[in-house]
Amino acid sequence: MDPTQQQAPRRRSGARWAAAAGGLGAVAVLSTVLLTDPLGAAPPEPVPRAPAASATAAPTPGPTAVAAQEPGESRPEAAAPVRLRVDDARLDVAVLPLAPSEQELATEMLVPPDTLDGYWLTPYGMPGEGSENTTYITGHSWEGRDAPFNRLSDPGLVGSEIELETENGTLEYRVDSVVTHDKNTLKDSDIWRIVPDRLVVVSCYTEDLWGKNVVLTASPVPSGQA
Repeated sequence: MDPTQQQAPRRRSGARWAAAAGGLGAVAVLSTVLLTDPLGAAPPEPVPRAPAASATAAPTPGPTAVAAQEPGESRPEAAAPVRLRVDDARLDVAVLPLAPSEQELATEMLVPPDTLDGYWLTPYGMPGEGSENTTYITGHSWEGRDAPFNRLSDPGLVGSEIELETENGTLEYRVDSVVTHDKNTLKDSDIWRIVPDRLVVVSCYTEDLWGKNVVLTASPVPSGQA
């Protein structure tokens, strides 16, 4: 078995979304993400055995699209992300595609699979040149064990470099902000604005795994400044 895809211990039910958290031998805390409409993004590519994300009604779309930051001529074309690295947080994880089901979109709640991997929300944006929306990656924080996404609950990560490997090459981002949101209001946050090639990483906030999410927002690093 690939060590990056370890299965989590059994979890306690009833937690609200934000990126999951689990426990080793004691309490397993589950985080969730509250979804919003794909905000005008193009329909996702078909995913085997997964309903189309556009099939279910969602909340009223948010603000008008925001112009993208100029990414630089040598930036790889937009493609699916496959690995996320944040050296300052000692985070290096595989990124797998995740298409929310009709039920998840209807309830505006999403719980990623119980692994240590990151999950890319496919109905939104792809990172790279020609991106049309924000790229969203989520992952679980865990209670009672060290796990990669636990280390994102650190405001000192502002200014840190992120490497996002895609099917077309590696992209560089810089962390603009590290903020927390209540899980039941995340869907109304401005993180869902259409900002092409912005990167948003969501997990549970380790100081309040049941009630809050931590959200890292990052912008592309222009060519020659990486």
